[in-house]
Amino acid sequence: MGTRAADWAVAAAQSAVFILTLRGRQYTRRPEAEGASRGAGEGSQLAGMFIGEYTFKVDSKGRMSIPAAYRQELADGDPSRPNQDRPRMVIVYGADNQKMLTVYTQSAFEALAADIAALPRGSKNRTILQRMVLSKSQPLEIDPDGRMVLPAFLREKIGLENEAYFAGVGETFEIWKPETFEDADQANVDQWIDEMGDDFDPLSLLGA
Repeated sequence: MGTRAADWAVAAAQSAVFILTLRGRQYTRRPEAEGASRGAGEGSQLAGMFIGEYTFKVDSKGRMSIPAAYRQELADGDPSRPNQDRPRMVIVYGADNQKMLTVYTQSAFEALAADIAALPRGSKNRTILQRMVLSKSQPLEIDPDGRMVLPAFLREKIGLENEAYFAGVGETFEIWKPETFEDADQANVDQWIDEMGDDFDPLSLLGA
């Protein structure tokens, strides 16, 4: 990460207040007991949210561990699963130029699908969402060992090889090829700094 981006990231982290108000309740970050490779110890669990970043190994069959806190959220998000040892999730892989995978809990994806179905039949927005979300989705399960098996076509789509980078973004989490994420993240940070200045505080956006 460049010097400007690093300085900005440090300032943002120092200014952050780790007490969040969500749906009228307060949550505080708790240290995550399990981490692997990049992000070890950085993750934490908030009810109903995916947060933190992790990097896990991917084997030749596409098997990879899922962060422990993420597994709990996926289980909580699939209370009616037929097999209690195998919480379900849905991966939205999107258009050909989408560089990462977005992972929803079963209940969150069902809610999204219901929102799409509520749009006027035949409308442009509904048609786009049907094609870019519903048609571009893949259901998966967690195995009893806390792993997922990512199909070959999804690994190929995002160029995944030996490692996968997990990024929690609230209601969902993302899976990236680590190098792709680094490039995209650096480009975003540089753009934000150019637009908002070196001393920009991200938390100021909450009052915008």
